[in-house]
Amino acid sequence: MPERTPEKNDGSELGPEILAFYLPQFHQVPENDAWHGNGFTEWNVVARSNPLYPGHRQPDLPGELGFYDLRVPETRYFQARLAREHGITGFLYYHYWFSGQRMLERPLQEVLASGHPDFPFALCWANESWYRRWQDSVDEMLVEQSFSEEDDLAHIRWLIECFRDPRYIRIEGRPLLAIYRASLLPNPLRTVELWRRECEEAGMEPPWLVMFETAEDVTEPSSIGFDASAEFVPHRLPGLLRSEPVRFGPEESHVMYDYDDVAAAYLDRPAAGWQRYPCVATGWDNTPRRQSGSALILLDSTPEKYGRWLAEAADRQKKAAGRNGIVFVNAWNEWAEGAHLEPSAFWGRAYLEVTRDVLQGLSGGAGSEPPAAEPIHPEPIPTEDLYHHLYERFVALQDASSGFLSYADRRIREVQRHYESKLARREYQTAQIVGLNEQMAEQLQQQADRMRDLALPDVPETGWLGVAPPARPVAEGMPEDPGDEGAGAEGGQTNGETPSRPFAADEDERRRDEGHDETPGIATPRWLVELEALD
Repeated sequence: MPERTPEKNDGSELGPEILAFYLPQFHQVPENDAWHGNGFTEWNVVARSNPLYPGHRQPDLPGELGFYDLRVPETRYFQARLAREHGITGFLYYHYWFSGQRMLERPLQEVLASGHPDFPFALCWANESWYRRWQDSVDEMLVEQSFSEEDDLAHIRWLIECFRDPRYIRIEGRPLLAIYRASLLPNPLRTVELWRRECEEAGMEPPWLVMFETAEDVTEPSSIGFDASAEFVPHRLPGLLRSEPVRFGPEESHVMYDYDDVAAAYLDRPAAGWQRYPCVATGWDNTPRRQSGSALILLDSTPEKYGRWLAEAADRQKKAAGRNGIVFVNAWNEWAEGAHLEPSAFWGRAYLEVTRDVLQGLSGGAGSEPPAAEPIHPEPIPTEDLYHHLYERFVALQDASSGFLSYADRRIREVQRHYESKLARREYQTAQIVGLNEQMAEQLQQQADRMRDLALPDVPETGWLGVAPPARPVAEGMPEDPGDEGAGAEGGQTNGETPSRPFAADEDERRRDEGHDETPGIATPRWLVELEALD
């Protein structure tokens, strides 16, 4: 992209830069794995959100781009193509620098290294410490932001390499650099002076420094060496709005403002005595990050309302600064805060289409075709290269699981046969018991008939249901009792021989039911050895 040169706003059709905040959180990093669990990204927060009141549209889910991974070049390409086609002139990447350590840096690093997508960008240094509180947790510090002259020097030297990229956005011929909370810099004048001196020595123009108005008291930018300030919706709402918000939820900690009231409050601010860039929000609802309390919601945001706010802000910037003006849009992809231009499952491309229509009308080109999409499509990266360590683990697990599944299948068939046999034996035993009951009932009936024939009194209980009485001797020549014949036949006892076991495998069955392995000498299966080795 050719370098922009300072130009005077002479009524030309050139409009301001429309820069959308870009969050690089949507990919896995070791730090988030350690802090929040393996595989954590912003999508985890988005997907688990729940509505807090009737009609509350949560979770707010992505549309055509889906739950993407920013390590995939095709995703970054499609994002840039959508932005270009709908009038967004560049992305403002959040940049996380902690004493020389960069966080969530991979998407931007690959954009810098590859030269794709060919889409303008600039950086915003999010210079706060990181805490766990934004996920409904205690205020545990995760990464502390510290400042020093040595770190300022290392930081600007890295930034200069970014400034050299031909896609980097320039304002009045200087690379744009935004600072999220300039008030946190312990000595901003010293930092700015060091940065300017280092840029001059490197043959680079000093950065065009923009401070966001995040504090209640707005400092004039020049007093700390900055060139301009910028609004940041939804900061400073209590001081801008006269009406009280609606409060609800635990201890009434959730706060709700009307979207139209917020837009009007920002547009009605008195003019500043310096360059102040406007910010427009597509919406705001950070309940995914604050389910248990302290959420902020801009109620009833729609594409049409956003379009009216954007049209007014862009028109004012065009008249005031022409191509050197800026309108910041919050945001391109802040899904966990309900601020996104990207297509959603509910609105589709509506916010993007309104943006395109507004900017075409601003340039007098209503009804014209949108700019052509970038023709270069990067080659896809093989899965085994993109997720190398996961791919290796998958192959190993797949190999081990094949042995496990084979063993499990054999074991299931074995157990099935065992219980089918066991069920057949129990059915046979049940049939035997039924037969014995029928014989006993017949014998009891015969006894009753004898007693009636002999007119005998009631016979005392013999305990036949308890322990059997001792066998009485049988006189020589007397026939056996008919009952003995049944017992001998069914009990398996004949001619004084030792009774045989009707089911010799009873002990084995009991051991099998208790989980004993019938083949104690079998070796440990291969799948189990490999699975233990992986752990």
